[in-house]
Amino acid sequence: MPSHTPEPAADKDGFDLVIRHADVATAADRFTCDIGVRDGVITALARRLPEGRQEIDAAGRLVLPGGVDAHCHLDQPMPDGMRMADDFVTGTRSAACGGTTTVIPFAAQAKSESLAAAVSDYHHRAEGKAAIDYAFHLIVSDPTPAVLEQELPRLIAQGYTSFKIYMTYDDLKLNDRQILEVLDVARQHRALVMVHAENADCIGWLTDRLTAAGHTAPRYHAMSRPSAVEREATHRAITFAELVDVPILIVHVSGREAIEQIRWAHGQGLRIYAETCPQYLYLTADDLGLDDHGYHGAKCVCSPPPRDAQNRDVVWNAIADGLFSVFSSDHAPFRYDDPHGKKLHGQEQPFQYIPNGIPGLETRLPLLFSGGVMSGLIDVHRFVALTATEPAKLYGLYPRKGTIAVGADADLVLWDTERRVTIRNRDLHHAVDYTPYEGTEVQGWPVLTIAAGKVVCDNGQFVGEPGAGRFLPCGTPAAFVQPPRRG
Repeated sequence: MPSHTPEPAADKDGFDLVIRHADVATAADRFTCDIGVRDGVITALARRLPEGRQEIDAAGRLVLPGGVDAHCHLDQPMPDGMRMADDFVTGTRSAACGGTTTVIPFAAQAKSESLAAAVSDYHHRAEGKAAIDYAFHLIVSDPTPAVLEQELPRLIAQGYTSFKIYMTYDDLKLNDRQILEVLDVARQHRALVMVHAENADCIGWLTDRLTAAGHTAPRYHAMSRPSAVEREATHRAITFAELVDVPILIVHVSGREAIEQIRWAHGQGLRIYAETCPQYLYLTADDLGLDDHGYHGAKCVCSPPPRDAQNRDVVWNAIADGLFSVFSSDHAPFRYDDPHGKKLHGQEQPFQYIPNGIPGLETRLPLLFSGGVMSGLIDVHRFVALTATEPAKLYGLYPRKGTIAVGADADLVLWDTERRVTIRNRDLHHAVDYTPYEGTEVQGWPVLTIAAGKVVCDNGQFVGEPGAGRFLPCGTPAAFVQPPRRG
């Protein structure tokens, strides 16, 4: 951005919205300007823009691109009586109030069913409900010849260019050969595979030993999924990607041992991307309970589980040194006091039957902004890269999403960097009855969220419209157009 910005050309149709005195930060630049918006798109970045039909004074506020949460679960079909608390109405409302303007949840294939059917069902669940824009990842759980040879190539061509595979969970996991076959399809058709890396057989063996000894409290969830389980699966997934010669992304990396595997892969020049989440920066295994009494630790049951404080520091440092490309919420919303949630069937459950996942759409950005930017660990450009620009690039939505530039969608968030907020679930906008971050104080909060040129959240009040969000077909992931990493 030049220091002197020329006078803007006269715009005969005028602006729908002009944001004045914006202190803009992107992944690369920081500059002050007015932002002109027409038809939901940024059409001018300049000083002294003509008057718009709506005016917002951003003086004293930091203006960032709207967040892109590239890993969240909304209204996903669940087995065994479980039900997610958030649908596309409440989930996107909560996202918007946390400064996120694009979400990418998952159209999940059930065993013996087609991917196309899952996509069709998921569109039905989203249409008329989402308040902000959205795309879909796929979850591939049954890679039959028809899926591999026909459905996946067709869906990739239609804009579903990323899919998640699991190395754990009986109803979702793929065996090693199936993983290789899915990766090969991704290589041929240029799609990005997201890998949940945990060794299912090791987890099953440890779980059997723990339960046989009577250890069923929530805290044993962490003991059934130690770091070694994640480390082994991470290395195996990297090996598969090397064999097939395809980039992959390891999701929700929780600690040192998996990080070491990813660093090793980078040293070999392999195209391995990595994501982490707020729970690995703010929670530890202690949050699942310090003894066998009580059930509140169920609120923090997620996989991989939070580790210890030392691992938490390692994840923070990997945020700072650039190991991670994406920072997502992995929002998996189950209510605590609910027979379809953490107290499944109306009872406290042994750890292996507690629905996995924690809420986090609305708190994702403030937690990283406070702990990362306000602490001085990362600068605001790295924050924008992790939470908006890189996920938009990796999943084929850039430059429409993830930046502030002429031609980009007018997804903008005004931040009050001085505001201190104590996170309380009563103030959040999801449909979950708790937040694992209750009582956590953060500095820096999104006070105004604009999606496609419309204000959707104003100082904590949701003012958007369910159904205003649009489905976004995704282009080719950046992993296929960027040069390989060098060690």
